[in-house]
Amino acid sequence: MSLSLPVDPPRARSLTRVVPEMSAALDGRSDWLAPATSAIVWVVDGLGAHNLSARAGHARSLADARAKRDAVRTVFPSTTAAALTSLLTGVMPGQHGIVGYRARVPGTDDVINQLRGWETDGLPPSFQRAQPLSATLGRPFFAVSRREYEGTGFTAVTLADAVFHGSDDLDERVRIAADLAARHPGSLTYLYAPDLDSIGHKRGWESDEWVAVLERVDAAARALSSALAPGTGVIVTSDHGMIDVPRHRHVLLADGDPLLDGVHLLGGEPRMLHVYTAPGAADAVLAQWREAEGARSWVLSRREVVESGLMGVVDPEVAGRIGDVIVAPRAGIAYYDDRLSDKAPQRMVGQHGSLTDEERIVPLIRLGAFA
Repeated sequence: MSLSLPVDPPRARSLTRVVPEMSAALDGRSDWLAPATSAIVWVVDGLGAHNLSARAGHARSLADARAKRDAVRTVFPSTTAAALTSLLTGVMPGQHGIVGYRARVPGTDDVINQLRGWETDGLPPSFQRAQPLSATLGRPFFAVSRREYEGTGFTAVTLADAVFHGSDDLDERVRIAADLAARHPGSLTYLYAPDLDSIGHKRGWESDEWVAVLERVDAAARALSSALAPGTGVIVTSDHGMIDVPRHRHVLLADGDPLLDGVHLLGGEPRMLHVYTAPGAADAVLAQWREAEGARSWVLSRREVVESGLMGVVDPEVAGRIGDVIVAPRAGIAYYDDRLSDKAPQRMVGQHGSLTDEERIVPLIRLGAFA
């Protein structure tokens, strides 16, 4: 391999275990959590543990709970489609098959968005290969999120059988979640807040705008704690952290770039490329990327990704979705295909997807009965 891969500590906790442990706590048998009568898992999209620590003064309610929280490791790739699917199915990307933001459908030249491709490109529901926990835990399960996500393909394949409650106002979503937990003993509620991730992509997590949204999230956490009925336990966590990558740190892949020799398709995202090669070109492409980029990125073959366990046990049907070569930056850079006419993605500041601690370590904050 080009560089030694980061190794999770032996006792590191995985995002895949969060919902199963919460369900177990409702039966008084969790290894992580105190018993509870109902539970809420609140995903604050884009809130990494490092991001929260660096801005703790703007998130006093969440920061004050630090003594009562742990961190967990999100999956690789550290991106929303893969991580939320893992949270809500309890399995790694190698099993559920959502291996990044954009991935190739094996046997085709289609590289499809794994969040919206169900609507835009006709991804079949079976492309997500694992049973959602909402359908298998055998308890009432609710989803509280923005209205735009109701009825989407991604919601259907990750929250099957969950009863959806939509609101575009964060404070109202918090109130709905607390009320559902109070009225339905034994239930699990998934509460989702994309606000921080959205502003992070647009302005960067180090921006004043990001801090302002964090303060609103923190106020909502304080309101949620006050609204909880006795016995309700809450876990606040995230799907990934975020780093800022300014324009001068972009690596633009243009026509004539040797890094594109033998490359047929590019997938993934700026901090986790799936490089799909032309027939017979995989070894040469791997060698070229390692020589050029190995000092600042992890550059791995598909076989090395599978054998490393980075995506868990990879099912043979999933392996073909993974790039022939994987490129995951360890430095503060991002790769863009500059041949594309749409330059809008290059305006994003906040990024994620790779293997760094800033992207993979997320909070596990305990509120209510879990505190």
